[in-house]
Amino acid sequence: MGTPHINANPGDFANVVLMPGDPLRAKWIADNFLVDYTEVTNVRGMLGFTGFTKNGKKLSVMASGMGQPSIGIYSNELFAHYGVDLIIRVGTCGSYKEDINLFDVLICNTASTDSSWGRQYGVNGTYSAGADLEAIVAAYEECKKQGVPFHGGNILSADVFYDTDKDMWKKWAKLGVMGVEMEAYALYCNAAYLNKKALCLLTVTDHFIKTDRKATAEERQLGLGKMVAVAVATAERFAK
Repeated sequence: MGTPHINANPGDFANVVLMPGDPLRAKWIADNFLVDYTEVTNVRGMLGFTGFTKNGKKLSVMASGMGQPSIGIYSNELFAHYGVDLIIRVGTCGSYKEDINLFDVLICNTASTDSSWGRQYGVNGTYSAGADLEAIVAAYEECKKQGVPFHGGNILSADVFYDTDKDMWKKWAKLGVMGVEMEAYALYCNAAYLNKKALCLLTVTDHFIKTDRKATAEERQLGLGKMVAVAVATAERFAK
């Protein structure tokens, strides 16, 4: 029996799930990186697939939608009801740093946020959300092995896409934050609370400093392909 937001059956998901935001990107990943895959969920058009890597490891991919409330729902249900041990977010971001280029991969060790997500835990302070160490190391090694340019550090998970303060990003950049996306913090919190593992890998598709260069559709697909190849190889290390 499914959950309110996932209509898969028990056992339909692998223990490791790749999670892009876009349902069509989830389908693209399944088409290009999995074999013998099947669609296992489609509630609200949020597609999920399970198949096998080219090395024979069982792996799932499912979309998260946009924003922390959305990934918070899907990651919680995957962790709590479908036996998923590790979720690897594979997304895109805008970069805040001069030494980061378009299509570089970001390994997000930690996530900061402007969200109130952490208040639900009732702690007397600010919770610092981070990725699983073994997953970080695996992704680092795979980037090295595959020759993919990468950076590691803190990412901002923002609730606001069109910020009325156009210079707010500079304050985050001053603290060494690599860039901005909209999901990692909630994913990391869910994993920590439920005693699971999570990692966020991002491809830089926009830049707050190098604004004269825009990625073409073809470049975006190629750049995302390199990140997903790293994510699949990382996932295989944890797949059962």
